[in-house]
Amino acid sequence: MSFTTAMKRGFAPMARIAGQSTLLKTTPRLVLSLRCQSTAAGGTIGSQNSLNKSELPFTYSAQGPQDVKYTKDHEWLAVHADGTGFLGITDYAAAALGDTTYVELPDTDLTVEAEESVGSVESVKSASEVYMPVDGTITEVNTDLESSPQLVNTDPLGKGWMIKFKIDEAKGKEQVEALFDLEQYQEFLKTDEH
Repeated sequence: MSFTTAMKRGFAPMARIAGQSTLLKTTPRLVLSLRCQSTAAGGTIGSQNSLNKSELPFTYSAQGPQDVKYTKDHEWLAVHADGTGFLGITDYAAAALGDTTYVELPDTDLTVEAEESVGSVESVKSASEVYMPVDGTITEVNTDLESSPQLVNTDPLGKGWMIKFKIDEAKGKEQVEALFDLEQYQEFLKTDEH
């Protein structure tokens, strides 16, 4: 995607200042507005949006997550029985963004609300925000992404997870239930204009 195309689609260019990424203008909420085909195995849109069963978001508990949900902003959420959640971006989003060059993650022990920005992903094509799909408190971030941001592209639903958090007991369950399951997300990819 060219710089002009990126700006028309609402993505802001990034600048590096003393090792920090800084948006040159306010970045709007990420709604990927391009249609692409994943280059991952299988090669069809949405085909690789299942959680990687050999990595931490799945193996965190012996029985695996109770639920895996998806958002209209192309994020995934794995929910475990103890109220722990893992968050990352989908295979579709990773393919649309292109080669990831930098991932900004939040501080731990930070309490955030649904739809609040909790980081960003910078790629060769654009920069986009990552939003929390449910209320919760961040307990850990994937520090491997600091030195290996490309994990977001090679294994977005496994090694490329971004945030581990404790889901808010009061609102979390209802918020999780409102998100897409895999089948609904794949239908969303087919019908929504990206």
